[in-house]
Amino acid sequence: MRYQMVIFDWDGTLVDSEARIVACMQAAARDVGCPALSRDSIRDIIGLGLPEAIAQLYPGVEPGQAEALRQRYSGHFVSADQVPTAFFPGVATGMARLRGAEGLKLAVATGKSRRGLDRALASTGSREWFHASRTADETRSKPDPRMLEELLAEAGVAPGAALMVGDTEYDMQMARALGIDRLAVTYGVHSRERLAACEPIYTATCFAEVIDWLHADLDSVGPRAIKAGACDER
Repeated sequence: MRYQMVIFDWDGTLVDSEARIVACMQAAARDVGCPALSRDSIRDIIGLGLPEAIAQLYPGVEPGQAEALRQRYSGHFVSADQVPTAFFPGVATGMARLRGAEGLKLAVATGKSRRGLDRALASTGSREWFHASRTADETRSKPDPRMLEELLAEAGVAPGAALMVGDTEYDMQMARALGIDRLAVTYGVHSRERLAACEPIYTATCFAEVIDWLHADLDSVGPRAIKAGACDER
């Protein structure tokens, strides 16, 4: 395997959280009297840190109302999070395969808060999968590359030896800023066309395909080694 580190986005890449995020943001907007939000507008900001997401959804919002919206969203999400968000099909078995790869480090770079990610890792029993993680509230939000810079420095890995896996252009943009290879997934929130603009090295339609691509002999046969129909079989 050519990579020493694979960094995953969380929401929309590992976990199927879109519906929960949309519902919680819509409820929070109602609570504080903000204009109603469409599903598509909320899907567009998934992956950003919460303050950045609110600023994009409501340009020019007053600081007090933005803070009220942030608090209400967090409250709704914590309540909903009593039931763990499900992983996408193939994630648990796929991560087990990656964890067996000698010398490979796994990490998470997410727009979630540290408290939110820790809660998710604990409720899903996935904390031991990862060597490191960064959240938007302890560094800079995507698409700023700061969280990737910090993860690489912590692991002692050069950008050319790392891969970012994500479902949004924010994931792709922050990786491209550092010259990190990018693997896009189309089962999340951003379209194939938006992801393609960031020139990913490969685009997968399911998580099983991500894992198969990583285990292929990339230097010799590349993604052609992936068996057709892999996403239908797992």
